[in-house]
This record gives sequence, C-alpha cells and structure tokens, in this order.
Amino acid sequence: MGNSQMTPGIAAGRLPADRIAANFDDLHPAYAPHEAAVAADRCYFCYDAPCVTACPTSIDIPMFIRQIQTGHPEAAAKTIFDQNILGGMCARVCPTETLCEEACVRETAEGKPVEIGRLQRYATDTVMAAGTHPFRRAAPTGKRVAVVGAGPAGLSCAHRLAMLGHDVTVYEARPRPGGLNEYGIAAYKATGGFAAAEVDWLLQIGGISIDYGKRLGSDITLDGLVSSHDAVFLSVGLAGVNALGADGEDREGVRDAVDFIAELRQASDLTALPVGRNVVVIGGGMTAIDAAVQSRLLGAESVTVAYRRGQESMGASSFEQDLAAQKGVRLMFNLRPVAVHEGEIELEYTRVAEGRVTGTGETIRLPADQVFKAIGQKLDGAPEGIALEGGKIAVTGAGRTSVKGVWAGGDCASGGDDLTVTAVAEGRDAAMDIHASLAG
Repeated sequence: MGNSQMTPGIAAGRLPADRIAANFDDLHPAYAPHEAAVAADRCYFCYDAPCVTACPTSIDIPMFIRQIQTGHPEAAAKTIFDQNILGGMCARVCPTETLCEEACVRETAEGKPVEIGRLQRYATDTVMAAGTHPFRRAAPTGKRVAVVGAGPAGLSCAHRLAMLGHDVTVYEARPRPGGLNEYGIAAYKATGGFAAAEVDWLLQIGGISIDYGKRLGSDITLDGLVSSHDAVFLSVGLAGVNALGADGEDREGVRDAVDFIAELRQASDLTALPVGRNVVVIGGGMTAIDAAVQSRLLGAESVTVAYRRGQESMGASSFEQDLAAQKGVRLMFNLRPVAVHEGEIELEYTRVAEGRVTGTGETIRLPADQVFKAIGQKLDGAPEGIALEGGKIAVTGAGRTSVKGVWAGGDCASGGDDLTVTAVAEGRDAAMDIHASLAG
C-alpha cells in the first residue's frame, strides 16, 4: 500500500460500516427453490442448443436445466461439474450476458434470456452446501504431476488429473489458493469467502497437495520440476502490469488496479481501506470496471473510467458498463493519459484510424487523488527455454508447450481469452492430454 494514507484526498472510512456492507452485498442473489423452478420452466430445451455452443466449457445446459425443473438439483450440478469443476464460481463471475444467455433463443425472441448463470449457481450451491463431492478418484497410477499456479486453470487441471488417479502437487506463489478467483474479482461477485470454500470442496477428490510460497524462477525451477515429475502444467497467470507511459506515473496515489482489488478482497474490514475522493481508472476491461465500481462503493465521490478507444472496443461487457453507470461511474472514451500531476491527471483525446490509436494534441485535466492502472497484464519472467508467442507461453493442441512433458493453460498461455471459464476448459483439456500421454 505504500504510504498512500498520507496522500491528501485518499482516506479510509468514507462511508459508515453498514452502508459499505450493503454496497458489497451479493450482486445476483441466489434463487430460492420456487424461483429456480419458475426460471427453469422458461427453457425450451432446444435440440442442438446455441447456449451449449456459446459455453467455453460446453456444459449441457438444457440437460441441467431439465434436471432442476424435475426437482433434481444435485443431478444438475453433476452435469455442470462434469465439464466445469469450478461451475460454482463461473456461475457468479462468467459474463453470461455475452456467452450462453446472449445465445439463448428466448433472448433472440423476447430480449429476456433464461437466467442460466443463476440456475447454474442454484444447482452447484445445493451440492456444495451439502458438502458432497460428485466424483470418485480412480485407482492410483503412481504418476506424479506438478501444477504451477492454483488459479482456475491449475485447479481444473489438478482435479481432473487427481480424478484419473495421478498424484498432483500444486505450487502456488501466494499464501492462498484460487488465483484471480481469490484475489482478482470484485468482492460483490463472490461474497462470503466463496472462492476459498470452493477450493476446499474441490480438494475433497483427494490426491492433490498445495505447496504455498513457491514462485517459479525463484523458489522452484522448471528444470527441477521436469526432472522430479512425470509431467508439468504451467498456469502462472499474468503477474506483470503494463506501464501507463505517462509522466508522473510513479507518484503517490498511482497504483495497479489488480493490487487494489486484491487488497480489497483480502481486507477483513472494508471501512479501513483508503480510497480517493476523486478516482480515475485507466483501462477498458473487467478489471477497470471492478476497480471503478468498488471505489464508488467505498465512498469515492467521483469515479471516472478513461479508455483510449471508443465504447464499442471496450473489453468490459455492456452489462458491466451499465452496472458502472448505475453505480455513478463516469465512462469517458478516446482518452489516454499523458501526465499525472498533483491532485489531477492530464489526458489527451485520441482518434483511432486503421486500428491504431493516435493522439490529437488536445488535452483535458481531471481531478484525481488516486489513479488506477488497468491496462492489461503481461507474463512476469517466462521460464527459460520455453517458446513464447505474443508475450505469452506458446501452446499447440491441448496446451503443449515447446518443452517435452510441459503443458500450459490459462491467462499465461497463447490463444484463448482472459475468462475464468476459458481457463477452466484449458486446464481440463490439458489434463486429459497429459493423462493420454502418461498412459501412452
């Protein structure tokens, strides 16, 4: 945090505790059983359903909704977990409005899709609340696999490998598991310590141990892992943050949005978390929106998201943009930062021609006690001897890297998008490929 508390305009306790608690309540409250039954009744149970095609993990959505409709949420959960073992978190954080629900026939016909995300949460929460685990471990194979990073891709890979009978050690740099599910998602999307509870539930499969405080490159090496394991899966995420390239970006009060979100997610008392009176977030993705909305919920008076391209290019979905607007966040487009001054930020208007952003020379200044950088992350210290593509680990097929016996998936690997659900699919598919190669 540095000494940001000393910076004028950045203060804790901007709102009373009860107001902050209400602000950070569950964004989409859970269905009661009768609500779930009514919502499930709206499904047409399409043959060749477009929602399934739109799901990166290919969950059989009509099947699980039918199972809810007939009063079998546990069976519905099994259908979900077969494809996506982190279906509980994905039900909370997936941008369903641009995936399954956007493809829903009801959405096309009447602009109101079946609420697939909330139905998925109803099913998965039912099983997790019961404390049961729908999978049994196969007979031990005697094979040992190292997974580096306990985020969605790593956990998904580890679970599938353990289920197939392999012994898995997960090496995690931080003190807690979950990756971005634990550290990187807005607090109102996963309330009540859900990320940690989900990992505990997942580990019930057996055969998985997690070794904390182990960072690749300093505490463990790829060569060491390859020599002591039968296979290695890298899911290290993207720990580096891109620079703004603006004068004064090393000033007090300028920080990475991901660090702010992580600090907020780990805080035991949100009233003690300092936030600016005037906050400006630079970026256009989910991280930018999450940081901006949470700044408002902590009591910042004015919060602006400044994005260098037009609204149609923004990474955050229209649902997220609308949420920000409802919470009083101002979205400004075609602006890029040129300098951070005392108490304000200077931005230059941009134009986009043939995909390239250029400055117009016209500038504007906004009051800013606190500036958050949310302009994308990059791979931090790629393992030696491993081929890269576009700044990420190059993979072919189901996550095979240029090094024999080493796979990779999630945000650190080439291809894909920065979604939890995609990371889960990549971890699962790499596990199946690792299993086939170990059996071969």
